[in-house]
Amino acid sequence: MGIYLDNAATSYPKPETVYAAVDRFMRDVGSSSGRGAYRKALLADKIVFATREALGRLFGVRDVSRIVFTANATESLNLALKGLLAPGDHVVTSSMEHNAVWRPLKRLEHERGIEVTAVPCSMDGSLNPQDVADALRPNTRLVALTHASNVTGTILPIGEVGEAARRHGVLLLLDAAQTAGSCPIDVEALGIDLLAFTGHKGLFGPTGTGGLYIREGIDLLPLKEGGTGGESILEHQPNHLPDRYEAGTLNVCGIAGLSSGVEFILNEGVDRIREKEKELTGYFLQALEGIHGIEVYGPKDPEKQVGVVSLNISGVMPQDVAHVLDEAYEIMVRSGLHCAPMAHRTIGTIDRGTVRFGLGYFNTIEEIDAAVQALAEIARKALS
Repeated sequence: MGIYLDNAATSYPKPETVYAAVDRFMRDVGSSSGRGAYRKALLADKIVFATREALGRLFGVRDVSRIVFTANATESLNLALKGLLAPGDHVVTSSMEHNAVWRPLKRLEHERGIEVTAVPCSMDGSLNPQDVADALRPNTRLVALTHASNVTGTILPIGEVGEAARRHGVLLLLDAAQTAGSCPIDVEALGIDLLAFTGHKGLFGPTGTGGLYIREGIDLLPLKEGGTGGESILEHQPNHLPDRYEAGTLNVCGIAGLSSGVEFILNEGVDRIREKEKELTGYFLQALEGIHGIEVYGPKDPEKQVGVVSLNISGVMPQDVAHVLDEAYEIMVRSGLHCAPMAHRTIGTIDRGTVRFGLGYFNTIEEIDAAVQALAEIARKALS
């Protein structure tokens, strides 16, 4: 079976209840949501609504109609950025962003003439919230930030940034791809106006699931238009949520699995999941300290990062390390730039990237030991 340490890309394995929920939907329901009044269609509606409610409990959202389903965090971020920003708007972001934030911003910069300021982060990926506050201008419309870097795992100070944004009347968009399900998130307490999340990472859902929370009072232009199942007589997309942003048939099969993943998290407790993540990360970081020839990036502190650890072995390209780990040790990791070249420029690895270990809730200390032993052997051979 091997050792899976690529949870920063997609979590695996999933809770057994997730597999069961997907199978049950496919076998026993199989209907579209919002497209019929027969019993199976109404059951599909119930699944979708129950998932919104579970996500609302997880993120502290009172009006769950303001949680709209998307295919992933990338679609959510595109909806938020392209639906909100207009010519002349200014956006503040960071130098640790994923391309899911940076590429839409660059397109909007080119096509709509928006202005973008990327606040530099430190070599370990950390961000000074005062630097964000200092970057705000009279025409700043939005602060768009990752919650935690997918390269270094560094957790950004969202609470402090949210306070600064509120004081200046600026909206806050949070990319929670690496934190939803494993770090506490309360949209009200953190001052989050727009929350983009994906289902297939820390929420333990299937791929092709995700969503965007949109605070009351924010009206985004839809990213797409089409059928919603209701109000079909209208020539334009309905104005009410969630239909305004959910054109086309929803991935109800995936949403059923996502619902079970979120319920698993609510039952386990986010704090418990976070403590397990910190335990594994701290253990891994401490063990790596004793290996000559390995450079670790990021805070190197489990209190300041999620379960993402990037490293390089002296004299070996990251893709070669990842290949040997897979072929010789059956350990699965990711290498390269991780769709975040800005982050790699920040930490000084743009020329080659890194080997990234994504630790998850279902990993064990024994698996970490096996990874450490494998890295030690690869490093020893490289130095000999």
